[in-house]
Amino acid sequence: MMHHNPLLNEYTGKRFITFGEVMMRLTPPNYDKIRVATNFEISYGGSEANIALALANLKVDSTFFSVVPDNSLGKSAIRMLRSNDVHCTPIILSTPQQTPTNRMGVYYLETGYGIRPSRVTYDRKHSAISEFDFSGINEEALLEGYDWLHLSGITPALSPSCAEFTLRLMKKAKEMGLTVSFDGNFRSLLWTWEEARDYCTQCLPYVDVLFGIEPYHLYKDDSDPSKGDWKDGVSMHPSYEEQDEIFQVFVKKYPNIKCIARHVRYAHSGSENSLMAYMWYQGHTFESRKFTFNILDRVGGGDAFASGLIYAMMNDYKPMDMVNFAVASSVIKHTIHGDGNIVDDVETIRNLMNMNYDIKR
Repeated sequence: MMHHNPLLNEYTGKRFITFGEVMMRLTPPNYDKIRVATNFEISYGGSEANIALALANLKVDSTFFSVVPDNSLGKSAIRMLRSNDVHCTPIILSTPQQTPTNRMGVYYLETGYGIRPSRVTYDRKHSAISEFDFSGINEEALLEGYDWLHLSGITPALSPSCAEFTLRLMKKAKEMGLTVSFDGNFRSLLWTWEEARDYCTQCLPYVDVLFGIEPYHLYKDDSDPSKGDWKDGVSMHPSYEEQDEIFQVFVKKYPNIKCIARHVRYAHSGSENSLMAYMWYQGHTFESRKFTFNILDRVGGGDAFASGLIYAMMNDYKPMDMVNFAVASSVIKHTIHGDGNIVDDVETIRNLMNMNYDIKR
């Protein structure tokens, strides 16, 4: 008789939706620097779009909501998402009357090699999504029929309208009974640490699943007024005990949070990293296995981690399998060109997470 494997459960049929910006990515080939590049490789990405794409490839019913200009660039981004089975029906194709600058957000990636790190240059100011007025969007109609909403700390940094709508969506989703996941995803090129912390702290009461705690390195410490209003909180490479303590602070202050997860990266060079993760779930902190690997394309690794955990939670994996599946998803993404994890075979990720792996570091 075959033993039952909890990882072989069929997909539960939950419907996923996310909101954010999709951008055009321009990358010089062959690890070139931009200042000597004579051509660029075009792809599309953005944190929420990457997660929608990864889940759709794993056969999750996945929808992406955004605003792009009504031109060939916006339509090309939608075409890429649709080619990965992402539902794009809610996406708004904006006109110059709706978004005066009406442009597609762009970012340039210089791919690191060896001791030289990768470098990102944004050209996304006045993009269509940042200029769009979301006050007329009915968030209840948008969320109707979905089970899971994912948001990040990148989109609210784009404009006051995006920030206001992100919080509206989160509150409405909580009211409607959706599972809400949120990735702090601090971007220093978009807003200050203090702005990110203050905004993300507003979001925490509505979050079920929290990814990354970077915006909360300084968290409110009510226990000791002599230490000031904010206390230094999180190490980049914490021990199990340090991470467990931080998780306990969060769940005590925000008992609505059901799961917190963060991946921890060890950069040995621009081309070789190690990755592991910590996750708090059902009253315990879990530590994943650690993988060391060579990098083809690092961008989107955090999004692959988040999509892996969302998939594992949707399919009721055991806690250790949840965190290991999430890390394995991220590791595999590092071997794929572009922002998105296009692995469409769950077994590929499962095989890696269960591999008899030689941990070098």
